[in-house]
Amino acid sequence: MIRPVFGFVAVVVAGVVGFSVLAGVGVVDALFWLLDPTSIELHFQSHDGPVRLVKAYAIVVLSGLVVAGLWIGETLLSATFGGQIQEELRQMQIEQTIEELDDHVVVCGYGTFGQTVAAGLQERDRDVVVVEQADEQFERAIDDGHLAVSGDARQDETLTDAGVERSRTVIGAIDDTSANVQIAIAASQLAPTVELVVRAGSRMDEALARRAGADEVIVPEVVSGEQVTARL
Repeated sequence: MIRPVFGFVAVVVAGVVGFSVLAGVGVVDALFWLLDPTSIELHFQSHDGPVRLVKAYAIVVLSGLVVAGLWIGETLLSATFGGQIQEELRQMQIEQTIEELDDHVVVCGYGTFGQTVAAGLQERDRDVVVVEQADEQFERAIDDGHLAVSGDARQDETLTDAGVERSRTVIGAIDDTSANVQIAIAASQLAPTVELVVRAGSRMDEALARRAGADEVIVPEVVSGEQVTARL
């Protein structure tokens, strides 16, 4: 607050000094002119002086006071709400962008697996919406340049916020097979034609994911093992 308050005081001082020099009035009268500029006209009805110059100067000073006042108000709001206003504006922009998406991919979970999938899709110019419940991972998704929704991907409301009804693919990327299966079931109910990709913890979980409607089941350990084998 120091800079905007100092700016406001500086404009007041400049106004008082300027009025005193240009019109030869005292400090009290000069301060009164800042509060009531119409007094300038009354003063020059009985005194000689550069009336036009003083009026022009008054306009400049009053404009400076308005700007300084707005600066103080904006700084006070930012300090009071700790960036909450900027956060709300950012979230509104993200929600608006998601509403305009169509045929995108919803990645549920932003751990290592989800990050890798989202980054790969982004490199291929695919629209991605990340759903993440943990605040730290949610902010990381935003920092990585993804559209993101904060919430539990097993909830219909959260999937709706991610635009699941207009999406092409929903990926359950959480390190929890049960949670991913629940996501697949919820997504299929909201968007029956959506493609479902489920991350499973083991081959034993693959059958469960298939029964839940998964079109593709990924077991990261199996995939990485196959890649190592192929390389060797």
